Amino acid sequence: MAEFDIKLPDAAADYVLDDQVGFILRQVYQRHAALFAEQLGEDLTPMQWAVLAKLAELGTCSQNMLGRLTAMDVATVKGVVERLTRRGLIETRPDADDRRRLVLFLSPEGQDLYARLAAVARQVSHLTLEPLDKTERHALLGLLKKLR
Repeated sequence: MAEFDIKLPDAAADYVLDDQVGFILRQVYQRHAALFAEQLGEDLTPMQWAVLAKLAELGTCSQNMLGRLTAMDVATVKGVVERLTRRGLIETRPDADDRRRLVLFLSPEGQDLYARLAAVARQVSHLTLEPLDKTERHALLGLLKKLR
């Protein structure tokens, strides 16, 4: 036996990375992220877009709640918000109900950017799902939501 030949237990020998759900989901996400970068072209990451889109949907939101609603941990959402604030796309103000807490909202520039790019972002979703027919798209999205 050559020194690089390793005998795996039977259970391990049946494990094929290319067949694993996490690996497949990561590859699909990488394709989606590449389409996103190519189509949006505004030096925005998908996470930054998620924050802009959620704020456009809600109007105002605390940073903590924004992280939960966009599936980002505290450190990640903090960094995303800081970068978007530096770019002048997000602003803060004291919460009307609790003056100790700040709420985030889109600046006029952030609103304009969102309005300009929402249709493009929708197109990215369409391009990601393009290999599927309408029934498959609906089924996939339904199943992914169920797994969420």
